[in-house]
Amino acid sequence: MDDHGWQGWREYLLGLARLVRGEITAGRALTENRGVRGHSPGGDAQFGIDDVAERAVWKYVVERDLPMAVFSEDRGLREHGRAPRHLLVVDPIDGTRSAVAGLESATVAVAVARLTARPRIADVRHALLMEWKTGACLYAERDTPGVVAHGYDHPVPAPTRTTDPSRMFWSLEFNGHPARLMTEAYGHLIDLSANTGGVFVFSSATYSISRLITGQLDAYVDIGNRLLRDDPALLGEFQRVGNGRVLHLFPYDIAAAVLLAEKAGIVITDAYGQPLGDTALTDLDVTNQRSCVAASTPQLHRKLLDSIAWPVRKEPA
Repeated sequence: MDDHGWQGWREYLLGLARLVRGEITAGRALTENRGVRGHSPGGDAQFGIDDVAERAVWKYVVERDLPMAVFSEDRGLREHGRAPRHLLVVDPIDGTRSAVAGLESATVAVAVARLTARPRIADVRHALLMEWKTGACLYAERDTPGVVAHGYDHPVPAPTRTTDPSRMFWSLEFNGHPARLMTEAYGHLIDLSANTGGVFVFSSATYSISRLITGQLDAYVDIGNRLLRDDPALLGEFQRVGNGRVLHLFPYDIAAAVLLAEKAGIVITDAYGQPLGDTALTDLDVTNQRSCVAASTPQLHRKLLDSIAWPVRKEPA
């Protein structure tokens, strides 16, 4: 039952995503699911609907009864069965606030890697994103070219050829990111593109990245982690808006999206322009959190890295 001998991973991930989506859809309208119940191991606020999604994940794993290590946003690392050989990395709702509000910008994100002492994003073999609102999904395998898409009204992948930042449609991140620091870094890009392009704020990295694959966006930018690495004195500001914690990109946020983006021809790196593959899949420490700059073309990606106003320019720690 390895990646080369078992052909059921696509169906396994699809079944998991469908169950989680169904539970989210059924439970979204319940008033108690809008309340904050606590915080995830990484420090992000957890709503009642997150409990619904997490229970669905474990129910699926147990009922399928395949030995599996499971790393999820709210429950951390757990194992089902004896001597699991695979790691399932799940963000049951990436974009909880959108799901609670009934907006479309949320996904179920699932990735599978071989279970090793230190599994990384580069070790992800299978990845699936499902939009909770529509059920449309994207699937990719490490050893197979391209992306398989279902549920879209046009051929996907469909990355744009945009190279001009003034014309780009792009999204950025504010959750756990001091607004002042963000606008100082790329407020000029917002001004440049807000009218002749489009600027969006989504609370889901996977949804943002998937919009590059569908051709709806040209770029996605989350630079918080680079700002902190460049200037550790900013730690207090990030903790202030993160309930005492640093809330940058966790591995479960991007484990599936990175493989899908790469297979779709999207340029995706951290904010230093370096690959994200060495990110450990089960480590939530701030030293393993990441930044991200993704763009539909190499030219736009380069222009973004060059035009963001970095407060300090040096190599990452």
